[in-house]
Amino acid sequence: MENFVDKDSVVRKIWGRSDTILFIFAGAAAEFALNKTVDWLYFTGKLPADPIGRLFSTVGYARQIIFAEKHIAHTAINKMNTIHQAVEKGRGAQIPGWAYRDVLFMLIYYSVASFELLERKLTDEEKEEVLKVFCAVGERMRIKNLPANYSEWQQMHAKQLEEDLKRSRFTDDLFKQYKKQLGVFRYFILREVQSLLAPHTVKRLLCLNGGYIIKIILPFYRLSRKIKCAQPIQNLLMPYTYRSQLRQLNYNNIAM
Repeated sequence: MENFVDKDSVVRKIWGRSDTILFIFAGAAAEFALNKTVDWLYFTGKLPADPIGRLFSTVGYARQIIFAEKHIAHTAINKMNTIHQAVEKGRGAQIPGWAYRDVLFMLIYYSVASFELLERKLTDEEKEEVLKVFCAVGERMRIKNLPANYSEWQQMHAKQLEEDLKRSRFTDDLFKQYKKQLGVFRYFILREVQSLLAPHTVKRLLCLNGGYIIKIILPFYRLSRKIKCAQPIQNLLMPYTYRSQLRQLNYNNIAM
């Protein structure tokens, strides 16, 4: 059977390690809180009530797509469309098409940025592969005006950051929920990681000016990954309730 994402794709390497996934969602948590459509999260109330639980739920869908055969991935994408349609029906309004594209752009940006921070620089060809995979998801979701190549995406992404983000009461409330669920120490680490990953516009709007401690720690953490003893460090960054789910995010059969 044909896979949705080729087994040798760099996208599988990026999404095959729990720490890279955590960095992707740490960055996305900052940017998504600024999106002008973030009020939709408060209609269902699910993300504000349980940010970490929603993270694992979202990761579940993403990995169904990235590591599945094509027909299973299509089923997962169709299910996402159905869920969104139900929310729209309940609210009596439509989520703007550009909002879906913004989320897709976040996944592209933070997949590249997180892998490069933890592993190595991606080649131009690998960046094109990341774009190709997520644009295939977007096409299945019937998202319009997707970029044709990575260079075009960079231009569209820069414009989206300037036009679609603003700090609101929803932004501040979401960060309060992050802090409440993570605790002071883990919340500090979250902000540090976001300071390293986020684009300039996001950092400016959220007053993210840290990252210095993570920069000092990162070389030692990269070493711990190489000698296969990074899991205890990862456990410190996640509340106990979610640690077993965190370990399950690793795909041991993927060559790094």
